[in-house]
Amino acid sequence: MRLRWSSIAPQLALTPALTVTAVAFIGSILWTIYLSFTRSRRLPDYTIDWSEWARQYERLFRDGGWEISLRNLIVLGIGSALAIVFGFVLAAMIDKEKHGESIFRTVFLYPLAVSLIVTGAAWRWILNPTLGLESFFHQLGWTFIDINWLATGDTAMYAIILASIWQSSGFYMALMLAGLKAINSEIWSAAKLDGVSLWKLYTEIIIPMMKFTFITCAILLSLGVIKAYDIVVAMTNGGPGQSTWVPAYFTINALTQKNNLGYASAAAAMMLVITFLVFTPMVLLTAWQQRRRDEANR
Repeated sequence: MRLRWSSIAPQLALTPALTVTAVAFIGSILWTIYLSFTRSRRLPDYTIDWSEWARQYERLFRDGGWEISLRNLIVLGIGSALAIVFGFVLAAMIDKEKHGESIFRTVFLYPLAVSLIVTGAAWRWILNPTLGLESFFHQLGWTFIDINWLATGDTAMYAIILASIWQSSGFYMALMLAGLKAINSEIWSAAKLDGVSLWKLYTEIIIPMMKFTFITCAILLSLGVIKAYDIVVAMTNGGPGQSTWVPAYFTINALTQKNNLGYASAAAAMMLVITFLVFTPMVLLTAWQQRRRDEANR
């Protein structure tokens, strides 16, 4: 009887969590997908017109704002990937600085403690031509400097990328630093004795050994890019015009400004598809690499 109870108890303990997950997470996804096939406006309408069941999606792919959002998503993803590069560089520098490691780690991790809303507001002030860095440089006589990036659609997205990199580089630095600490110290000693240059040591030995850390960072970065909304609202509110719209902003705008629940649900469903397309290759690659490592250790 004790054995039977001990085998059932873990399942019973997990039941509330599984129930909440099924209802709040999976249920919400299915509800959103269902509404994307309806004509729901401000309030849900559960009737599906099967003669035009893909009406919301057809309208979505004809919408210029959605096209801009997808293009900005790619730009934001490529630009934000620099945060991983900077994180690795910072981790490599801190790993060699034994005495001041804790101080530097705290300094570079500090931006992570600031929310994206606060980060966006701070960088909006920094890039303000009358209050921020441009005004400061002009007072020094450097009037040729122009960093009013938020005023034009051609540069506003790059300003958002800059703020995102500043906010997240410390986080990736911490992950990279943990990966560097896990590398056997004998590898460093052997490379030093063999006269391996620092560049070759990192590019041919250290970085390949940290591939799982890089994949983890890429997964986390992709998640942050796909759901990016806070920093866009704080810095540009989607402007100028629609130049900084991203899928998450487009979805919220369709729901709150256009009062079109069905249209917003279609955009949210496409965000789910994008997430699936981005994460599936990474997860499969991680599983394949893990299987290869397990087979090599046997």
